[in-house]
Amino acid sequence: MSDRVYLTKSGYNKLREELNLLKSDVRKEVLEKIADARSHGDLSENAEYEAAREEQRQLESRIGELENKLTRATILDPKQVRTDKVYILTSVKLKNLIVEEEEIIEYTLVSSEEADTDQGKISVRSPVGRGLLGKAVGEKVQINVPNGELHYEILEIFVK
Repeated sequence: MSDRVYLTKSGYNKLREELNLLKSDVRKEVLEKIADARSHGDLSENAEYEAAREEQRQLESRIGELENKLTRATILDPKQVRTDKVYILTSVKLKNLIVEEEEIIEYTLVSSEEADTDQGKISVRSPVGRGLLGKAVGEKVQINVPNGELHYEILEIFVK
């Protein structure tokens, strides 16, 4: 898998901090749990030992995943993002064309790793993100989502 992972500087730092925490503190705690469980004797019927080993497998999997993402990361500079069309790191104001009263929605398109719908950050790989990419101000878009269709007009494209 050689896909680039596009991140903001803060998104990269967040993943790096998580990796450092997992490799130091969490890994140490898990190894202590394994050692403690091992000290209780027969490992063949030791549920505590099996649980600790499973926790270790999940931890090492997450560490590998983070290392892989960070290795493939490209840090995006918001100052270099164009606003002629919708791209990753652009924010977009949309008019919902389905509702009768005027509803304006704002999203910022980010990588899957930084998506957070509570903050209005949607993944460029989500149905809405994919439907908006490459569109310009004034365009009307129809986006198929699991619960039906969305209809928007792009009012503004900017970088926060």
